[in-house]
Amino acid sequence: MSGPTVYRAPRFTAPIDLDLSRNEGRPADLGVAAMAETLQATVARYPDTTRLREMLASRIGVGTDRLLVTAGGDDALLRCFMSFAGSTVVASNPTFEMVRRYAEQTGTRLVEVGWWEGPFPRDAYLEAADGGASVAVVVSPHNPPGPVGAAPDLAALAERFETVILDAAYTEFADEDLTPVALGLPNVITVRTLSKAFGLAGLRVGYALAAPEVITRLAAYGNPYSVSAVSAALAVRALEDAGASGAFVNKVRSEREELRRVLESLGVETWPSQGNFVLARPRDAAWLAAGAASLGVALRWFPGSPELGRFVRIGLPGSVDDFDRLTRTLRTVLAPEAILFDLDGVIAADNYTETVIATARAFGVDVTIQDVWQARAKGNANDDWELTRRLLAAGGVDLPYDTVRERFEEIYQGTPDRPGLKEAEGPTVERSFLEKVAARRPIALVTGRPRSDALEFCDRFGITDVFGAIVTREDAPMKPDPAPVTLALERLGAGTAWMLGDTVDDLAAARAAGVLPIGVISPHADPDRAREQLSAAAVVLDTTARLIEVLDAQEV
Repeated sequence: MSGPTVYRAPRFTAPIDLDLSRNEGRPADLGVAAMAETLQATVARYPDTTRLREMLASRIGVGTDRLLVTAGGDDALLRCFMSFAGSTVVASNPTFEMVRRYAEQTGTRLVEVGWWEGPFPRDAYLEAADGGASVAVVVSPHNPPGPVGAAPDLAALAERFETVILDAAYTEFADEDLTPVALGLPNVITVRTLSKAFGLAGLRVGYALAAPEVITRLAAYGNPYSVSAVSAALAVRALEDAGASGAFVNKVRSEREELRRVLESLGVETWPSQGNFVLARPRDAAWLAAGAASLGVALRWFPGSPELGRFVRIGLPGSVDDFDRLTRTLRTVLAPEAILFDLDGVIAADNYTETVIATARAFGVDVTIQDVWQARAKGNANDDWELTRRLLAAGGVDLPYDTVRERFEEIYQGTPDRPGLKEAEGPTVERSFLEKVAARRPIALVTGRPRSDALEFCDRFGITDVFGAIVTREDAPMKPDPAPVTLALERLGAGTAWMLGDTVDDLAAARAAGVLPIGVISPHADPDRAREQLSAAAVVLDTTARLIEVLDAQEV
C-alpha cells in the first residue's frame, strides 16, 4: 500500500540567485540586529503568540477568539482538512497543490471543478453540493492561474455547503479582499499568511479566521506551539512596519501588467492575474524554465502535471532591478538577437587540447586528456598556456609562463623540420551550418586563442566572413570574465544572445554577460562527464550542429 509522497518543488542544476518560483515576497527589513537581545531571551521559552494574535486581530478588525496563529497558511489549511477528514470536498482545478495532497492525506474525497480564468465557477460548485459535497475550497486569488472570486460567490457557497474554506494567501495583491465578506458568514474559514505580501516565508507564520467555536476546533488539530518564539517576535516587528508591505504590494501590481505585455510581445500566452505572479504558456515550458535557470532566475514549472505541464508561473519581484533582470532574461531565452560561438571544441575540433598534452610530454610530464578536462572543469582555465604550466607544476616541473608558451606554440605552429599540430585540426561543422545560423541571427566567434591562430583557422576552412565579429585574447580579458562576450555583443549591435561553449569558463562568461549559455560536448570529451560539468547550461548539445534543432524548436 503506497503512502503519501513528499512535497518537492522542481530544482535546477544551475545556481539560482533570483528565485521567482515560489511567490515569496521581498525580505522584510526587520532590524534583526537591534532585536538580538529580545530574540535571545525568547529561545529558552515556549512560544507565546498572544501579542502576534492581538496585532493580527486588530489589523483585521476581529476579536482574538476568532483567530488562530499557524505555521504558515499550509498549517491552517491542513488543520481544516483534518477537521473534516473523510468528507467530500470540492475544489478548483488547477489549484494550490497542497489542496490535493491534504485531501489524500486525510482520506477526503476530492471533486475538482475547472477554473482557469474568468468568473468563479459558482454553478459547478453548487452542482457538486447537490452531489453530496459538504465542503468547498476556494483559492482567491486563484493559484496558479490568478483570477478571483466575488462576494456573491462566497455567499452562495456558504448557503449550500456545511463549510467553506477561503484560501486568501494572495489577497493583498487583489483588487478586492473577500476577508470582510467571509467574516460575516459563520461557516467560512479564511486562511491568510505573512509569507507573500510581508516577505516572511522563512518564518512560517499564517493564521485562520473563523467563528470562535471553529477556531477552537482547529486549535485541537496540529501542534500546540505551531509558531516558534523567534518567528512570532519577528512577525510582530513586521506588522509594526506595515507600510513597507503596502509599497511592495503596489510595486507588484504595476509589474504584473507590464510582465504580461512583455510576455505577449514574445508570443507567450498569459492569464489575467490578481496574485503576485503571472501564469504563462510558452512554446516550450521546459526550455523557458531551464533557460532562465541557466541565467540564475528560477521560474515555477510543473513537470509531469497533466494540467500544468505546459505552463510556467512567474513570480513578481517587486523590485525595479530584479524586474528588469527578469524581462531581459525572458527576452534572452525566447528572442535572442545574436548567436555566439566559442572556437575550440565548438567550431574547431580542439587540437589545442592535444597541444597541451604534447607540451607537457616535451617537458617530461605525462598528462592525459582526462587530466586536461579535470583542470578545465575547475574553471579559470581558458588560457591554454597557463593551463599547461599548471599541469606541469602539478607534475613536479615548475617553469616560467613564457617558457611554456614558447614550447606550446612551437608544437602547435610547427617548425621547418616538423609540421605543427594545427595541420591536423579540422572544423566540427561545415560552412553551410554557420550560414544557416547566420541567416537567422548575426553570429560571432569568442575565443581565447590569439588573433593570428583564430583567423588562420577560420581562413583555412573558409568561414571567416560568416562571422559578424571575432573576439580573441588580445581584445579583452580571458573567459570566465564576461568582457569578451560583452564585446562581441557590442560589435554585433545586439542586446541579447545565446552562446555555445564546451567549458565551465564559457558558461560562466556567458551567464555573467547575461547571455544564455548552451553547452556543447567537445569531440575529445567523455560525454557523461561533460554533461555533468556543463549541467548549468540551458541545454547540453551532443554536437554543435544540433543547434539547428534548438533554433527550429524555439522558432528562433
